[in-house]
Amino acid sequence: MPARERLTIAQVSPYSWGGHHEVNAYVAGAAAALKERGHRVVVAAPAGTRADLRRSRAAVERSRGDGAGVFGSGWDGVTAGPGGPAVISVGTAIELPAGGRPRPAPVSLDISRSLGRLLTAVEFDIVHVHDPFAPSAASAALRHSWSLNAATFHLPTERTLSTQLARPLVEIFFGRLDARMVAAVSTGELLERFFPGSYEVVPPAAVVGSADQAPGASPRIVHCAREERGALRIFLRALRRLPLDLEWRADVWIEDPAVQTPRLNSRLRERVRVLRPEHIEAEDVIAGADVLVAASGGPQPAPSAIYAAFAAGAVPVASRIGVYEDLVDAEEGERGLVFPAGDSQTLAGQVERLIRDEALRRRLAEAGARAARDFGDVADELEAVYGQIVARRHDPAGDPAIRRRVGRRRTIDCDLHMHTDHSNDCATPVEVLIETAKDRGMGAIAITDHNEISGALAAREIAARDGGIEVIVGEEVKTAEQGEVIGLFIEEKIERGMTMAETIAEIRRQGGLVYVPHPFDRLHSVPDYEHLLDIVEDIDVLEVFNPRVAFSAFNEEAERFAAKYRIVPGAGSDGHVAQALGSVRIRLHGFDGPDEFLESMRSADIVRKHKNLVYVQALKWMQAASGQAGGRKEVADPRPVRGGLRSEQRRRRALTRGKS
Repeated sequence: MPARERLTIAQVSPYSWGGHHEVNAYVAGAAAALKERGHRVVVAAPAGTRADLRRSRAAVERSRGDGAGVFGSGWDGVTAGPGGPAVISVGTAIELPAGGRPRPAPVSLDISRSLGRLLTAVEFDIVHVHDPFAPSAASAALRHSWSLNAATFHLPTERTLSTQLARPLVEIFFGRLDARMVAAVSTGELLERFFPGSYEVVPPAAVVGSADQAPGASPRIVHCAREERGALRIFLRALRRLPLDLEWRADVWIEDPAVQTPRLNSRLRERVRVLRPEHIEAEDVIAGADVLVAASGGPQPAPSAIYAAFAAGAVPVASRIGVYEDLVDAEEGERGLVFPAGDSQTLAGQVERLIRDEALRRRLAEAGARAARDFGDVADELEAVYGQIVARRHDPAGDPAIRRRVGRRRTIDCDLHMHTDHSNDCATPVEVLIETAKDRGMGAIAITDHNEISGALAAREIAARDGGIEVIVGEEVKTAEQGEVIGLFIEEKIERGMTMAETIAEIRRQGGLVYVPHPFDRLHSVPDYEHLLDIVEDIDVLEVFNPRVAFSAFNEEAERFAAKYRIVPGAGSDGHVAQALGSVRIRLHGFDGPDEFLESMRSADIVRKHKNLVYVQALKWMQAASGQAGGRKEVADPRPVRGGLRSEQRRRRALTRGKS
């Protein structure tokens, strides 16, 4: 991605905006840093009141065309921090009760319509979703997005609904992701078990506060109650075990007004302060710390507090859970101390060790400072990921000179995916297919037999002799393990069983075009999403409509993929019987050779004609059952197929009577 290329980005959080949340803090910091670099950024999340929702909807409507409503200076709603981008409310969230267990993202009542409006009002380059587990705003964004999709998974907490019960559905939505990131190594390890893929680690960062501690003061121990409530109890139990002959002070910062001020015995009252947001910000408390205690048992960790400690020069003492161990006891060196989750006695011992050993404290603080990150670092890494997927998009400009030349010619109808009896599952003679194409007014057809080119070559010879139609020579090749791919405008048979890369290289060697058929039809042999991403730069035409697919959603997925990568869309009947010919047509300007064909396809129209799938499939099965499919046959009646099954039966009876 060029350094100054400006992207239009939506950051979608599933968590209610307002108050602190680890994911929202990440989203706000990253979005503000990206905006500062010149990108157009908007945050979408369940947020605020119905008034916020109405204001957001009005802004989205004003954004149609130029994005002025959410990117302009007239935005008067919630923003992601001072000078940050607009926060568009996509619904009023249902708040879930707090507790010791992990809480799912709140589900908004009217989320689908609001997100649909936003993602269609503005043409986004990137839709970046966070924790897109269903049901949530982030998963709904994947359902509506026709843009390039990136995802960040934050905490290593297993969600039973997504990983077990609704896993097949979740995999479909994750199949729309073009880049996957995790905020911690342990999160990537968890996801890899359930949803294999490539996950890039992009850790969070911290906002650095201003210290309120005088130099030379007693060591200060800080705990920010952003974890589950049990963590605060563990911290207070550890404080009661600290010897009073040591010089130390402690601050407990509590954000949630529902959490009561803890009762402290007389031994602790003089040494412990309980602070609230109205007194001081959490980042300012951490900035004055010497030791930060993170005591989560796993349900609600707060890794951003540890990053804030690194930036402030404080030493973290963290419970031994995956996300904290990744940071504190890292492979490249120790940056703090750990203790078994829930073990207040060991926690007290580790804190005492740091208070007594100033040299140890200094050494660990220096190691932590080297790992400190700000949101500029996060923006650097996000830009790199965005740049990788944006670079895969095709240039829609093509060759304007060729397109102008071709545009002066008359338009013809073309079917890009047909089979003859040279395929092992088709019994349609070449002559019948050619005559039927002429009868139905086709200007060109592509014959793409399975792992065979002889039928296409024979058809081209007949068409050249008789005139009236152009035949594109093609072959639908079965690769070793990555599905099927079609080569158009080739001259030699390509052997099946090679890798996808090898097959594409052979198509290119012959000067052909790469056409990917029925790419998301899970009932066909198709490349999976990751394999498709591996070859996306090599695809010339992607089949976005195939009338033989069993579910229309498969075609929609193909159309979505072609749109976001700006690939030339194509369509073909995939006909194994002559009756299917022309059930979908490409209306394009006349062409000569692959270069003109590709430029003509850029402005082509796809014309769909209703054709009963059950009917054409039944004809194919009847041919297979009668033993007609699978080899070249002598043609008894080379006339075109003009009607349906009954019409053809009447013709055959008449032909039989004429012979007798």
